[in-house]
Parts: sequence; structure tokens; C-alpha cells
Amino acid sequence: MELLKVVEEQYSTKKEWPEFGPGDTITVHYKIVEGNKERVQQFRGVVIQKKGSGISATFTVRKMSGNIGVERIFPNESPFISKVELNKRGHVRRARIYYVRQLTGKAARIKEKRI
Repeated sequence: MELLKVVEEQYSTKKEWPEFGPGDTITVHYKIVEGNKERVQQFRGVVIQKKGSGISATFTVRKMSGNIGVERIFPNESPFISKVELNKRGHVRRARIYYVRQLTGKAARIKEKRI
């Protein structure tokens, strides 16, 4: 197992992002390649979960697009993520807030954490 950690450290990119967790609202700037063109698309939403450790760590972001909920899973070590911005800190009591999927309207809001 120690050999895996050595390989992970060798290939990790050590991205400098703000600390965020479940309930926080973030904006992920994601590079999209279409043919020979490249552009950056912003995906702003609430972090539903953080999962894993090391190179295989991921986080799930959920946003509402019209009346439809859209979730996207981002790997932490993805070379396509150019920047992550922390917009709001949320106050939640769980590490995985899947219950937000069933909530609509005002009930789906998350209390903001005062710093």
C-alpha cells in the first residue's frame, strides 16, 4: 500500500483551491474542448458531497437550471478545472446532503454560515 501513496504523490498536481465542504456554494471554472476551440464554462452550485482521498478524490456540485436539477461530479485532480471560487459558506449538519434533491423552492435553501 505504501507504493500506491508514493505514486499518488508523484502524479498529484497540488491544486491551490479554497477549503470548501458540503453546503457551500462554489463556482467551478471548467475547460471545455470543442473541436479545435477551447473555452471555460462556469458551473455554479451547492456542494452535495466530497468523496475519496488522494488522486481519486471527487466532489459533487448541484445547480438548478430552470426547474431541472443538474449534478456534476468533478475529480479534484482534473486538468480541466482551471479555478474554483468559494461564493458562500453553508451551514449543514451532514457530510452528504442528498436530501436537497427532493426539496424545492424555499425549502431547498441552505442557511449561510457567518464567519
